[in-house]
Amino acid sequence: MSEAADRHALVTGASSGIGAAIAARLLGEGWQVTGVSRGEGGPAHPRYRHLALDLSDLDAIAPALGDMRVDALVHAAGLLRVGRLGEADPADGARMWRLHVEAATRLADVLVPRMAEGGRVVLIGSRTATGAAGRGAYAASKAALAGLARSWAAELMPLGITVNVVAPAATETPMLSDPARGGLAPKRPPLGRFIRPEEVAAAVAYFLSPEAAAVTGQQLVICGGGSL
Repeated sequence: MSEAADRHALVTGASSGIGAAIAARLLGEGWQVTGVSRGEGGPAHPRYRHLALDLSDLDAIAPALGDMRVDALVHAAGLLRVGRLGEADPADGARMWRLHVEAATRLADVLVPRMAEGGRVVLIGSRTATGAAGRGAYAASKAALAGLARSWAAELMPLGITVNVVAPAATETPMLSDPARGGLAPKRPPLGRFIRPEEVAAAVAYFLSPEAAAVTGQQLVICGGGSL
């Protein structure tokens, strides 16, 4: 991986929530960060660049990235739509799959082949990936990220590039109060509070650190005791 002053990460969903916390954490550690979101957003920082891009427009991803090279790809952009079996809107499921899974694949297809040895990929999954009533399509799209990560990790191991997943439980982000939840309240972890975005960012920073060079194909679940 490049020296600290030269490390460059692309972080999706960087305008708010977990993505914004990740961008701030990496900037604090000396990274250059390109933050992706649909609208303007992100910290005012000399090492931060904003890239306006709607990741649901899959065919726009490669042209928008151009010849960009990064040391790390962090896919934090997310969307939650809820609905029980027989009631969920199929279009909502398609949107979540497109953003969580297909966009991740398009980004990796472009950026990973350009990475040098020591490159890193981190996908933001969810504790919900193990299943939750009323969140079937969301859970399925997040569960797919674990399969992608392990498959890519096996492919990229000879190149010295690692791929991992950070999967938090309900986190203090705008998603918690999104009207699209349709009255389906977030489940507070047994710890007694929601996960903080900064805690997720810290886990991402670990996977991007030199100390995690031998860790690949893994999923770190930040459950607040929910898996006990």
